[in-house]
Amino acid sequence: MRKIVILGAGTGGTMMANRLCDSLRPEIENNEYSITIVDKNREHVYQPGLLFIPFGVYKDKKDLVKPRDNFLPREAKFIVSEITRVDPEKNKVFLEKGELPYDLLIIASGSITDPSEQEGMLGKHWQQSIFDFYTIDGAQKLQKAMRNFHGGNIILNVAEMPVKCPVAPPEFVMLTDWYFHERGLRDKVKIFFATPLAGPFTKPIASKTLQYICDEKGIEVVPEFALSHVDNEKKQIVSYDGREIDFDLLVTIPTNKGAPFLKESGLGDELNWVPTDNHTLQSKTFDNIFILGDATNVPTSKAGSVAHFESEILLENILRWLDGLEPLPKYDGHSNCFIESGFNKALLIDFNYTTEPLPGRFPVPGIGPFTLLKETNMNHYGKMMFRWAYWHLLLKGMDLPVSPLMSMAGKETE
Repeated sequence: MRKIVILGAGTGGTMMANRLCDSLRPEIENNEYSITIVDKNREHVYQPGLLFIPFGVYKDKKDLVKPRDNFLPREAKFIVSEITRVDPEKNKVFLEKGELPYDLLIIASGSITDPSEQEGMLGKHWQQSIFDFYTIDGAQKLQKAMRNFHGGNIILNVAEMPVKCPVAPPEFVMLTDWYFHERGLRDKVKIFFATPLAGPFTKPIASKTLQYICDEKGIEVVPEFALSHVDNEKKQIVSYDGREIDFDLLVTIPTNKGAPFLKESGLGDELNWVPTDNHTLQSKTFDNIFILGDATNVPTSKAGSVAHFESEILLENILRWLDGLEPLPKYDGHSNCFIESGFNKALLIDFNYTTEPLPGRFPVPGIGPFTLLKETNMNHYGKMMFRWAYWHLLLKGMDLPVSPLMSMAGKETE
């Protein structure tokens, strides 16, 4: 029996378990293959929803959290355990109790935030006037702080790149503008967006569009702000070049990292991202290890859409590898994201490794119904409807009406 082990039962791991079980069901039933998926807990979090908790759109955990077991295929064995390390030379995964041999390993262990990386972040103001929203606990505590905030400086600071869902930082500041307009307090609140990037986003064309919207909304973007430390006495964030910004409420996006066991296993880089072939999604070091989602170091967004597109390409490459064939270099870095901008509007971007987000209509050229790189109500409805698609289609490994490879159809080029 050939053993396939998947590390991580988040978006990528769950999709891959479902896709593989659908493709290999007869072989699994004949005991030719087994599929085991490992995660440290049984709760699956709809991570795009965390952004909305601080603004009261989703009010508590039950809106965004469901049991992982509900979405995993019956043919796969699910083990709830902390992963301590992988020995890729011996093809073994070591758990808190016991070990798992494998013939093929899929790493889909996601990313974590680590505020301890920033000097002063975990000082006396942590979860008093400094919060994150990339965790359920942080987002809920920030919701209370936002509700009790009546004026002053709010800073959204990205400590360093890359981060999970890189559209979330500009979304947060635009929703903050909307939130305090709704409360009649916008003239009493100054919003800063301090980022290590040259603008609000990683891609220049989209960044220029978002910069214009931030300017229109009175949001001050502070570019190339490389965070040195948090000064707890002065309530300031300080950059390496000496710039200081006072805060009354600091919303941090701390350093993002891959799972700790990747460091212990010697499989990750300095931030625990796994060196991955950009196009085959195969490990650069071990040919029986494949990676998808946030765990990779491929140069595209760490987002759910990316994990979905990767899973389609990865399924084909894994089946080829199991048949003794070389994986195909097909993945092009395709990513698309709705960007919520407040007042029931959102933008949509669609891009890959080589093509920046461009204006146009999506997914049907000339028809849409979504508009690329422009604020519309329809884009907002698409963003809000995505939660249903996530639970009912995406996690189950079903194909969506969007190709895993980016298409230029419907896009406007100069």
